Amino acid sequence: MTVIGREEVAVSDFAAVTDPYRRELLAYCYRMLGSMHDAEDQVQETMLRAWRSYADFQGRSSVRTWLYRIATNTCLRALETRSRRPLPSGLGGPALDPDAPPADLRYEIPWLQPAPDALVAGGPADPATIVSARAGLRLALIAALQYLPPRQRAVLILRDVLGWHASEVAGLLGVSAAAVNSMLQRARTQLAQVSPAEEELREPVTAADRVLLDRYAAAFESADVAGLTELLRQDATLEMPPQPYWFAGREQVARFMRSHVLTEPGRFAMVPTGANGQHAFAAYLREPDGRFMAHAIQVLTVDAGKLARIVSFNDGGLFGSFGLPAEHPPA
Repeated sequence: MTVIGREEVAVSDFAAVTDPYRRELLAYCYRMLGSMHDAEDQVQETMLRAWRSYADFQGRSSVRTWLYRIATNTCLRALETRSRRPLPSGLGGPALDPDAPPADLRYEIPWLQPAPDALVAGGPADPATIVSARAGLRLALIAALQYLPPRQRAVLILRDVLGWHASEVAGLLGVSAAAVNSMLQRARTQLAQVSPAEEELREPVTAADRVLLDRYAAAFESADVAGLTELLRQDATLEMPPQPYWFAGREQVARFMRSHVLTEPGRFAMVPTGANGQHAFAAYLREPDGRFMAHAIQVLTVDAGKLARIVSFNDGGLFGSFGLPAEHPPA
């Protein structure tokens, strides 16, 4: 007969009570930090701290509240030494010459990163719940949250995104409910100043959406700049971190695409994915040897049947988080 030691039982018990919250904690830490890599690190730190203090957990709060308290503290500590993660549009106005050579990148900026839709917390397959979860991860919201002081950021996420009561947030942060409401009001005011209007998120994807997405992928793969231009809203924007510049306006975006991106048919292979509760593509770029290698995660904002915003995260290292291979398999 196998004898199970006390520590093994404790490990099994700890995993049983904490594992159901890992995915939502990852989403929470991502909202706080704007980086999948940083969020994963802080969830690991949260679980390590929870394990070390598990024997002293007396159940005065729920396990979920206890874990969120630890996660909030680890994120707040992490933010003490880190600057906000911007998108290029958060650094200044749009570039004026789309035909100019791309910038020579000689400096590092901790850019905002996209989040795979697998982050959306599980739960009942209720369309309203799914849409709400996706809305809480949309890219414009995550970018806007970066402007808030860390504690205001935590309050707004807990109250407005996750739906906690003021008394619950007060207990978690160790402040009064009045202080929570004050921080929430200041956070909402600042968020309204920096957050643009977003698409209306809905579930499921409509037939019109599928047509738009198919046309977008086809335009990229065939280098059809005219076809892509037809899909853009008049005031469409294009951002491409780590490039620090961005473009505003359909004609500017189209000119940049023609000069620097869609230069020949067959240069890209496009794979549908989902990021931040929005439509997205993984773009594979053809190398000189003919292989298609991971190039960018493109997050699209759709409004009234047109593309309002394209954010192309030109970082092949992001593909692993999306469960995508570094090389596109041959056709």
